[in-house]
Amino acid sequence: MPPLIASPSSASALTPLPLSAPLSEPLAPSRVVSPGRKAVISREDIVAAALELVGPHRSVSSLSLREVAREAGIAPNSFYRQFRDMDELAVALIDRAGSSLRTIIGEARQRATTDRSVVRGSVEAFMEQLRSDDKLLQILLREGSVGSDAFKQAVDRQLNFFEEELRHDLVRLAAVQGSGLFEPALTAKAITRLVFAMGASAMDQPPERHAALTQELILMVRMIVAGTQTMAAMEPQQVAR
Repeated sequence: MPPLIASPSSASALTPLPLSAPLSEPLAPSRVVSPGRKAVISREDIVAAALELVGPHRSVSSLSLREVAREAGIAPNSFYRQFRDMDELAVALIDRAGSSLRTIIGEARQRATTDRSVVRGSVEAFMEQLRSDDKLLQILLREGSVGSDAFKQAVDRQLNFFEEELRHDLVRLAAVQGSGLFEPALTAKAITRLVFAMGASAMDQPPERHAALTQELILMVRMIVAGTQTMAAMEPQQVAR
């Protein structure tokens, strides 16, 4: 067997390759990532980071881009690959919050067969989410009062979705029960705005108060429903007084 390394005197001696010599297949340039930072970032990563930072006493409007980037483990400039600015991130969170809550409350309403059960089921589902420390719901409740105009418009858009879905359910139940319903859209708006206002107030209340607040809210919503049914049975001239 020939020697693995030829002797220096051999005509076919192997010359060591200099350390700086190029490889036959050059490596593609690799991206250098700072320790603790992610090479690839998604919208979901940034949304999750923002949710980690908000809470009952911390709104999205108080977050800075650098805070969110640090929590997500990215450089601040990487944020702009997914969101134009913090306003766009906040609106995305508000939209997600509204969609999530509408699904939960919508399922509760669909199980209801009477106006009383629709009220109780919807209010209890709402308050249960509040008790579960649902950060998306907290965002929806907070940003309508402390956020920028863009945030408030996003919250108002979500409330309009709630009102329209509730209006459909109120009309459906009224038809099933043969009961009257005065101004279904206005009734739905009164209920929705009341529930969200009470929910925002409940966030600042101790947990032991939530059961009592839930019962108060159910009673107030039933008063609205009773009022709209009574007004539907009245003559138009009586309603106008």
